[in-house]
Amino acid sequence: MLPVNWIEPSPYQARTVFDDTEIAALAVSILQNGLLQPVSVRRLGMRRYQLVAGERRLRACRLAKLEKVPAIVSDFDEGQTAALGLLENIQRTQLDPFDTARGIREVIRLWGCTQAEAARRLGLSQPALANKLRLLSLTPEQQQLCTLHQLTERHARAALRLPESRRTAALQKMGEEKMSVREADKLVDAMLASPEKPSPCRKTVPMVKDVRLFVNTLQHAVDMMVQKGIGATTSCTRKDGCLEYIVRIPVNGTAEEAPAGAPPVAPAEAPEASDGAVAAATQAPQEALV
Repeated sequence: MLPVNWIEPSPYQARTVFDDTEIAALAVSILQNGLLQPVSVRRLGMRRYQLVAGERRLRACRLAKLEKVPAIVSDFDEGQTAALGLLENIQRTQLDPFDTARGIREVIRLWGCTQAEAARRLGLSQPALANKLRLLSLTPEQQQLCTLHQLTERHARAALRLPESRRTAALQKMGEEKMSVREADKLVDAMLASPEKPSPCRKTVPMVKDVRLFVNTLQHAVDMMVQKGIGATTSCTRKDGCLEYIVRIPVNGTAEEAPAGAPPVAPAEAPEASDGAVAAATQAPQEALV
């Protein structure tokens, strides 16, 4: 029986998100029935132990205000500690695919071994391990999109077939439309069949990273319209110290000339906006340029 305040968290904990409701329910169960399975720790020094496995149980015990918990003290090194913590999470509760990939990358670093050896020791096939590590090719923002929309590892792997610049738009659409894996694959196939048209601003005007992100997002939206058969076009110019990005969307879906003598099509009514609001919506400020 170890005092709870003698046990330090593991620096190799793969899981980054814990369900507070789930931890609270576990705390109630522990108060009523006791901790049925001890946590695993390794000794660091006098009155100092490091958790090896049982993060959720330890959090629940702390929430239940227990002073001591049953613990199994084992002589593990850092590599074993990281691997066992990862395996517990994989085997007990489904781990976020990106947390899993980061955990695998960490144990490979600690073990100093090849992917084939790591796969054998973790009980995975080498292709499965390699596929999990490939998920880390997505940017942190793209990983957050997957987590936010609860997209699976297979959704993320489908997006990896696209060029980096088109993955965000694909993941956003998969999440917003709650696509199945099959639908996600079809979306990626359609995007690959439609070559990406570079934004007219991308290579012609230097700009800081944040502005480039917004310009790329606009272009992604236009790309999606084009894939649906809408003849949208874009143009980008520098004017009055600003970027002016114009998107033209034909009202009938295709860019056709109006017949001679036909009255102009009235735009849909919209709330009036001040000149400053219009400028803010269509132009990037000079301070954003480099």
